Amino acid sequence: MEKQRIVVIGGGAAGFFGAIAATHANPQTTVTLYEAGPECLAKVRISGGGRCNVTHHCFDPAQLVQNYPRGGKALRGAFSRFQPQDTIAWYRQRGVKLKTEADGRMFPITDDSATIVDCLMQSALQAGVTIKTKAPVKQVIKTRSGFAVGLREGDVKCDRILLATGSSPQGHRIAKSLGHTIEPPVPSLFTFTIKDSDLRQRSGLSMDPVEIKLKLPGHKKPLTQTGPVLITHWGLSGPAVLKLSAWGARALHDQGYQGTVLINWLPQLSQDNVRAQLQTARSEGGKRAISNHNPTPAPKRLWTYFVQRAQIKSNTQWTTLSNKAINKLTQELCQGEYALQGKGVFKDEFVTCGGIRLKEVNFKTMESRLCSNLFFAGEILDIDGITGGFNFQSAWTTGWLAGQGIKDSLT
Repeated sequence: MEKQRIVVIGGGAAGFFGAIAATHANPQTTVTLYEAGPECLAKVRISGGGRCNVTHHCFDPAQLVQNYPRGGKALRGAFSRFQPQDTIAWYRQRGVKLKTEADGRMFPITDDSATIVDCLMQSALQAGVTIKTKAPVKQVIKTRSGFAVGLREGDVKCDRILLATGSSPQGHRIAKSLGHTIEPPVPSLFTFTIKDSDLRQRSGLSMDPVEIKLKLPGHKKPLTQTGPVLITHWGLSGPAVLKLSAWGARALHDQGYQGTVLINWLPQLSQDNVRAQLQTARSEGGKRAISNHNPTPAPKRLWTYFVQRAQIKSNTQWTTLSNKAINKLTQELCQGEYALQGKGVFKDEFVTCGGIRLKEVNFKTMESRLCSNLFFAGEILDIDGITGGFNFQSAWTTGWLAGQGIKDSLT
């Protein structure tokens, strides 16, 4: 009996995990993976600053899905079948141990993404996956008996396809040619451009926690996130900003990345408490210059920036500070207003929202509801998570489910 042929298009995290899962679930098949670029797993290699944020230490599917601005509802059932605990066990079985950092992110104990890349590559080869790089797929045609995959050297026939091309436009074109709807891709994880030269001069300074709100024209309720904020050469970054960019991705795109950012630098205190602390500092500060006596946990250079924004001269003595000046300084600390004037990028880890419309996919098997024997995994779907290992987890989960789904379709 002739072996069933499975083709995986895309050599990233989801493609590799899906190829390995399909091979293990379907030992009587041949699996060939085609990657358009010169090397596989390029995004895995650069992720997490070269350390690879494999997953997140969150083992409750109901909580886990709350970290996905898009796709959380569809992933709820998927995570009940394969979640971070399963990811940890999968890598442990292959000799790779993961560690958990204070914020819940999980990395290989080597702190080297090459550990994950090598594990995936070796696991695929040991499972019998044939890997072909520099092999862009031009088109996929549905035939009576399966598919014809168009390569430079000609067509390859197969019975099942796993499409895992990430945010690649070519992957979207292939899916669209097979009947699928593509939600327009827009950037999801990015930094905020704030054209304030005095703020930018404090590049490298950070505070945690900070509450940051985003007000957009036409939106009554501002988006809010709390967490670390980092000042950069172009504006603001850090986990709180990146989370805000993910949740507001589509609205920000529609507004041309223009809006108003409100920052509470001291969210652990009420505004009245902040004002009272400043009044205490006035009574205790005496003739000391306001720039030399900082009653807040903010770094000194950031404190002087707040003083400057409150239009208070740095050599002003605490004892001469008026109630009006204290109110203005309280306002800057608790409700500082900044103009958002564009977006930057988050290192090399470019994440988009958009992709294949989720209602067109069966999330029990990852099979297309419109084209039989076509499966999907990873970022080609309209799924994206906030920073912290969530995007990789959706890749591992959907890749594993696709492998099992292919098995179900063959029986």
